[in-house]
Amino acid sequence: MRGPGNGSPTANLSGKADSEGFFIGLQFGDCHALERFAMNNAPTSSTELLRTPLHALHLELGARMVEFGGYDMPVSYPGGILAEHHQCRSSAALFDVSHMGQVRLTGDEADRALETLAPSDLIGLGVDRQRYTFFTNGSGGIIDDLMVARRSAGGDSGNDLLMVLNAAGKKADIAYLNTQIGHRCRVQPLPELALLALQGPKAVAALIRLDPGVTALTFMTGGWFTLNGASCYVTRSGYTGEDGFEISVEADQAQALARALLALPEVKPAGLGARDTLRLEAGLCLYGHDLNERVTPVHAGLTWAIQKVRRHDGAREGGYPGARVIEAQMANGVPHKRVGLVGLEHVPVREGAVLSDTKGRRIGIVTSGTLGPTIGKPIAMAYLAMNHTALHHEVYADVRGQQVPMRVQAMPFTPHRYFRG
Repeated sequence: MRGPGNGSPTANLSGKADSEGFFIGLQFGDCHALERFAMNNAPTSSTELLRTPLHALHLELGARMVEFGGYDMPVSYPGGILAEHHQCRSSAALFDVSHMGQVRLTGDEADRALETLAPSDLIGLGVDRQRYTFFTNGSGGIIDDLMVARRSAGGDSGNDLLMVLNAAGKKADIAYLNTQIGHRCRVQPLPELALLALQGPKAVAALIRLDPGVTALTFMTGGWFTLNGASCYVTRSGYTGEDGFEISVEADQAQALARALLALPEVKPAGLGARDTLRLEAGLCLYGHDLNERVTPVHAGLTWAIQKVRRHDGAREGGYPGARVIEAQMANGVPHKRVGLVGLEHVPVREGAVLSDTKGRRIGIVTSGTLGPTIGKPIAMAYLAMNHTALHHEVYADVRGQQVPMRVQAMPFTPHRYFRG
C-alpha cells in the first residue's frame, strides 16, 4: 500500500541520498532504475492536514500524531510501537485506516471496465469475495495497488464493486478511473465512510461480541453485519499477516463503533508505526517504497495476483496497460527482483541502504527495513540483481559507511495466520 512520499519522474542513480530526500533504485546492468521518491519535509500546520472521523478519539487516547498521506494520523499511543506490535501478534489491535479511499463502481460494465486497467480476474470475482490487484501503466509499472470486493445486495446485476485505495494516491486514482472508465460505469467516491482494521489472533473473539455472524467469514470474503447498531460491510482481511477484519462504516458512526471495540478486553489501539513493522514482517509491500511506477508485478513478485484467465493463452489475456511487457517478463525473466533480507548483526538496515556483493559491487537497494519485533532481528525488503537472489545468499548493506552482512530469506518473515476455514 502507498506511503506518504510522492513519486518523482527522475531516477537517482548515484546510490546516495540527496538533499531532496531519499530514492529507491539503482542501475542494474542495462535495466532502468527504480523510481526515486522524495519525502515531503516542508512544515505543515495541523490545520492544513485532513482528519479522519476518529481524530478526536486519537487525541483523547494520547496518540502521537504525524502527517501521513495528507492526514493527521496516529503513529503510536502512550504504550509505544513495540507494545502495539506485540498486542496485534498476541491478541487484537484496532487501527484507524480511514485515510484510505473507498470508491464504489456500479453498472453492468463495471467489472469488465476495471479489467482494462488492472490485470486480475475481476469478472470472475464472486459475490462477497475480495481480491488484491493493481493499476499498471504502459510500461508494466504499478501505478497503485488496491483491494476490490464485490458486495452483496448491490444493484446493477451484482456489479457493486467496493475499492480501497491508498491515501496518498486516491485523488489521482479517482481521476484516472473517471477518465478511463467513467463512461462505462459509475465511479462513486465514498468520503462519508470510515475504515477500521481489527487485527490479531483474538480479533474474531472480540468481534463476535458485536455480531456472532462474522465467524462465517474466511480470508478475503466479506458481508454485511450490524456492529454496535451500525450497518457495516466487513471483510476478513488486513495488512498485518494476522487474522482480522476491515470494517467499512458510516463516518458518523465510526467513533462509537471504535469505542465499543476498544472496550472489549482483547482490543487495544495501534498506530501507523506498528502497522508498518507488522506488514514488513508479513512481507507485504508499501506503495511508494517497495512499489512504484517503474516496478512491474514481475520485479515485485506479485504475479500471483494475475490469474490464469488474464495471462498468455487465457480466455481474457492482456487487455490492460503494459500487458505485453509483463507477459514478456513472465516468460523471459527480469534482471532484478524483490527479496527478503535478514541481518546477521544486530544493526537495523533502513530504506535506501545500498547493497553490495563480496567484491564491493553495487547489486541492489533496500526499500523497507526495520528491526523485526517478533523475530528479534533486522529485516528488510530489497531489490537485488537476479544472480544474487538465491536463498541464504549473503550481501552487504551500507549503514553509515559500515558494511553490514545480510542474508536472503524467504518471505514472510513471520508466518501468515489468515483464517481460511
